[in-house]
Amino acid sequence: MRILFSLLLLLCLNTFAQDYRVEVVADHLSHPWGWVELPNGDMLVSERGGRLWRISPDWARAEVTGLPRIAVGGQGGLMDLALHPDFANHPWIYFSYSQPGPGGAGTAVARAKLVENRLISRKLLFAQHPKLSGRGHFGSRLAFDKDGFLFITTGERVHARNQAQQLDNHLGKIIRLHDDGRVPEDNPFVNQVGALPEIWSYGHRNIQGAAIHPQSGTLWINEHGPRGGDEVNLIKKGANYGWPLVTFGEDYSGGKIGLGSRMAGMEDALWVWVPSIAPSGMLFYTGELFPQWRGQLFIGALTGRKLVRLTLDGDTIVQENHLLTELGARIRTVGQGHDGALYVLTDEENGRLLRLVPAQ
Repeated sequence: MRILFSLLLLLCLNTFAQDYRVEVVADHLSHPWGWVELPNGDMLVSERGGRLWRISPDWARAEVTGLPRIAVGGQGGLMDLALHPDFANHPWIYFSYSQPGPGGAGTAVARAKLVENRLISRKLLFAQHPKLSGRGHFGSRLAFDKDGFLFITTGERVHARNQAQQLDNHLGKIIRLHDDGRVPEDNPFVNQVGALPEIWSYGHRNIQGAAIHPQSGTLWINEHGPRGGDEVNLIKKGANYGWPLVTFGEDYSGGKIGLGSRMAGMEDALWVWVPSIAPSGMLFYTGELFPQWRGQLFIGALTGRKLVRLTLDGDTIVQENHLLTELGARIRTVGQGHDGALYVLTDEENGRLLRLVPAQ
């Protein structure tokens, strides 16, 4: 019955497809969040509810054990996944999650090795401070740059948004670490009294997408605005991105937030969505399967229920196109497989792992 359902869904999706077609790799995933492909072709998919699945090339799946205690609820749970950039010699799997503790919960990142279907040698690398009550704005994406530094994106946990402008906490910040959790000596605030040395940038609201530009090696992110004002930002060392002083959005009650959409000393967004689309996972496409898409930026949209494709001219975004609107699904994550296909996770109770390949 499941195979028949997948075939019927594939037929339906292909009816609407243009230069791509959609294949269902896996379904019945409960709010899937993170995706990585292992060198042998197996895939790992995290579920927000705290489960981690290993999916083989023949689409069989097994649950992976060995995860830490996770604070599941609202936007919190088991979130992003990443592989060590030199996985052949350092077979570490990195994962972010909402960690329970005194005061509530906060974003945390750990790494472990995968042996068969169990995580071993687990080590906590980062824990957000302070921990707060509430179930929103945990971030969180993981991205390794070309030099092997790990970037961790966070949220300001909703009710502490003013702390995004302060450097004595991890709320609304991007964190930069060595692959083993050590703080790099060239981080911007290492020698600043009262500042946490692991901070790379600040003034963020809720960063749910991150990707490294394939040519420049710079970190790009997207973050949720309030009611309007979702952003794409190019991240600079030590820079302030304005939240909550600068925003194109407004409070959910309709009231004004901040002092305007621009301020001296704060970075301008590269792209803004009003109304909000709730951007999530993002990817610079570098594969061979879709040569017409090479170098373009893909971003999943949750509220927008689509996959956004942004065309770039250098560091300028010049055009926006939409894919997968026919699904009507919340797009949580987009990744690129070893074969150059795009892999997409839909954030639903019956979430799916989808594979985009050329129509011809």
